[in-house]
Amino acid sequence: MTQPGRLRTFCIALFAYAAGVASPAAWAQQATANTRVYTVELVVFRNMGGTGGTEDWTAKPAARGPDKPDSPVTGRFIQSLPPAQFKLSALDQKLQNTANYQPIAHFAWQQTASSWGSRAGFPIAKLAGNVPGLSGFVFLESGDYLHLGMTLNYQASNPPPGLQAPPGTVFTMSESRRVKWDQLNYYDHPAFGVVALVTPADRGTGGR
Repeated sequence: MTQPGRLRTFCIALFAYAAGVASPAAWAQQATANTRVYTVELVVFRNMGGTGGTEDWTAKPAARGPDKPDSPVTGRFIQSLPPAQFKLSALDQKLQNTANYQPIAHFAWQQTASSWGSRAGFPIAKLAGNVPGLSGFVFLESGDYLHLGMTLNYQASNPPPGLQAPPGTVFTMSESRRVKWDQLNYYDHPAFGVVALVTPADRGTGGR
């Protein structure tokens, strides 16, 4: 099993309880209304044992999306959340206790979703403040389904030898995927990764 595969299994096995896994009935409530408020929480971590071999790390991947975006609606930023309200604190602590995966940022916020394909999101500086080496943006989109995407840049002062990258290399991860409420989502890159959790901000009212 590859390192990303091991980490995915590790996260699911040890931390599913932290996400409060939802029932199929909750998944069925996934709505496309852009007025719903969501809580988004991310743990960004460095892969200390990264492997990749010879690769053009300057190439910039592009997140996939529709050729024709839906009618543009930009999500509204509601507020940042304090650590006391984090749901992935146990995951963060477990990663800190491993040798291969070290957290570099843990943050959460509330927002309404942008329209599907708009790529309208918020910069890391707004969501997490000043995180050394980390930049980019995160977007939450609602169409037929809910999608969480991100384009993140991580500058490593000392990349793992297996990546064969010089000091100061900027690694870029650009990915968008369908997400379900209360389900851990893993975003993979040889140098760093993200575990994300999306939940309705107010379950009693559907977050409206």
